[in-house]
Amino acid sequence: MSVEAEPVAGAALAERAGRGKRLHVMIFLGLAAFLLVAPGLLYPFFLMKLLCFALFASAFNLLLGYGGLLSFGHAAYFGMASYVSAHAAKVWGFSPELAILAGVLTAAVLGLVFGALAIRRQGIYFAMVTLAFAQMIYFFALQAPFTGGEDGIQAVPRGYLFGLLDLSNTMTLYYVVAAIFLLGVLLIHRIVHSPFGQVLKAIRDNEARAVSLGYRTDHYKLAVFVLSATLSGLAGATKAIVVQLASLTDVYWGMSGEVVLMTLLGGMGTIFGPMVGAAIIITMQNYLASLGAWVTVVQGVVFVIAVLMFREGIIGVLSKWLKRPL
Repeated sequence: MSVEAEPVAGAALAERAGRGKRLHVMIFLGLAAFLLVAPGLLYPFFLMKLLCFALFASAFNLLLGYGGLLSFGHAAYFGMASYVSAHAAKVWGFSPELAILAGVLTAAVLGLVFGALAIRRQGIYFAMVTLAFAQMIYFFALQAPFTGGEDGIQAVPRGYLFGLLDLSNTMTLYYVVAAIFLLGVLLIHRIVHSPFGQVLKAIRDNEARAVSLGYRTDHYKLAVFVLSATLSGLAGATKAIVVQLASLTDVYWGMSGEVVLMTLLGGMGTIFGPMVGAAIIITMQNYLASLGAWVTVVQGVVFVIAVLMFREGIIGVLSKWLKRPL
């Protein structure tokens, strides 16, 4: 490239980045507007559950889509945060914000400990180590006295947020959950588009080159692992308050597989793909519940069709068509 062409190319890249940023702002504004009116269109409890899982999928995508690390054990952070939040609210009498904070901190500590051990391995070995840790958490939840065993922790009180907002009111709770979801997703968006996020993408695409440039890749991988676990914990802790239940389902390996499915279906490595994937899966579970165990079969069929027709996920393909990052 000639010297004269370099400023032109730089200006073109800057203009493209500016268009992408404006598009994201418009999508977030549209999403916020939809969340404001959604309770008038759909059942609020269904919407709250969907938002919790959309945040969970977005947090997982931060690790897989941008960090390039496939975890089969993210249910450990989602589920343990759910248990701790439920226990803190019901037994310790914590207010909702403190109960959620307790769950988030638990997920962060677990992410730090498990991540520090797991990142010593790569590829399928990394995935299997995370699965092993998640199974440890599952059997711990099954045996520990405070989790309630197979019954779980039921009738979790919702209480008053900051002593002011009565979360027993469904609409109040909905808007609190919507705010948590938006803040969580905006934080993920900021992480991805920060210098830290750019380094993550470089490590994902070519770790050896990132090492040659002087980056301590293990530190970055551990950081994104902890961030992903923490945000997964936020989703799990919020879900416990919404559903008023923490159960073994939250820490079961099937939950880890479900969030992988959501991410791949919507579009790995995209901001909005995991939300779409979560919306599809939760909607199917909700409206096809009468099919019983066959819901899993239907999910499998949908996943196969999506893999064959949308190799990059639904939003990934849409992003390619629009030639804009989504």
